[in-house]
Amino acid sequence: MQHCFLSTIIISLLIVIGPRQGLADESVLISSGKGVQEPRQPQVAVGANGTVHLVYGVGEGVAYCQSKDGAQTFSSPVTAFRVTNMSLGMRRGPRVAVTSKAIVVTAVGGMMGKGRDGDVITWRSMDGGSIWSGPVLVNDVVDAAREGLHAMAAGEDGSVWCVWLDLRDKRTEIYASRSVDGGASWERNISVYKSPEKSVCECCHPSVIVSGKTVHIMFRNSLDGERDMYVTSSKDDGATFSKAIKLGKGTWQLDACPMDGGMLAAGKKGGVLTLWQRNGEIYRAEASGAAEKLLGAGQQPWMTGTAKGPFMVWTVKREGDLMLQSPGLPTPRRIAVGARDPVIASSGSDGTVVCCWESKQNGQSTIMAMALQQAYASPSGQ
Repeated sequence: MQHCFLSTIIISLLIVIGPRQGLADESVLISSGKGVQEPRQPQVAVGANGTVHLVYGVGEGVAYCQSKDGAQTFSSPVTAFRVTNMSLGMRRGPRVAVTSKAIVVTAVGGMMGKGRDGDVITWRSMDGGSIWSGPVLVNDVVDAAREGLHAMAAGEDGSVWCVWLDLRDKRTEIYASRSVDGGASWERNISVYKSPEKSVCECCHPSVIVSGKTVHIMFRNSLDGERDMYVTSSKDDGATFSKAIKLGKGTWQLDACPMDGGMLAAGKKGGVLTLWQRNGEIYRAEASGAAEKLLGAGQQPWMTGTAKGPFMVWTVKREGDLMLQSPGLPTPRRIAVGARDPVIASSGSDGTVVCCWESKQNGQSTIMAMALQQAYASPSGQ
């Protein structure tokens, strides 16, 4: 592969030694460390068979572990591969998606780092996480992804979509690419959205989900001094994207980037649910121009869709109480303290719902995980 930073691949066998254990609604310690060994920015995906796949960054290493019992126990993390000057922090970090045949992980790195260069690079495992192959470039213009913010999702047909903040035209735009072979190769890059002004919001991560043959992408825009969330969709595998729709009725006048991108999930009857922050408050809205619903004070929200409705998490401050809003419950409840950058994922088949986040314990940074039972959910929940 022709690129100035081919990452060293470390092939590791997944060995389950001293599994980390926990009960539903009890947190599980995945990893801890400080300095160059500080674990950061966890991401999680759940396969159709219920296997939980968790990745995070440690310096220039991407760590991987898995759970086959609904996040009650996890295998000991292993370094799957390394990324030169990997982007980490403020929602920058590796991403993971799972198909029926492959585990796909992306990260952004470059020879210089610190936003001066950077590409979205992907690796994949075809044997359940033991052996990893790569790297493969996703962006087709070198260093166009140097902002380091991207997202990834897998579709039911086995396709994988990656979306990122792109700087190839000297301004921040939304680009995407699709892989139909489990991350072994990526199709031509697609220009999803170009702001009629100079750029979209420069430091808020985009989000993507795949529902059937439809791809939905959410991002924070920057128009007339307003930093509001927008959604655009494609029903033809990325050949065309709809006009971007602003979310909610309110607006956020802000001469800065809040570094907070939100998340979206599939709703009922083909609808799209969205979750995002505006001026220190968390809102939920349909991606149809409908009015937003205030959930409470907070930042850094994430959500996942289930058959019983969405599970949503956020922190009250940039680092603080971790709140959960689950189907059937009228108000959110606290499930952890001292958390930051939470993520949540679910399986479409067995009801597994897993939340992961960063935290601090005894002067060390930690990666935590928690299994959330759908017993909390009501069938009537939306």
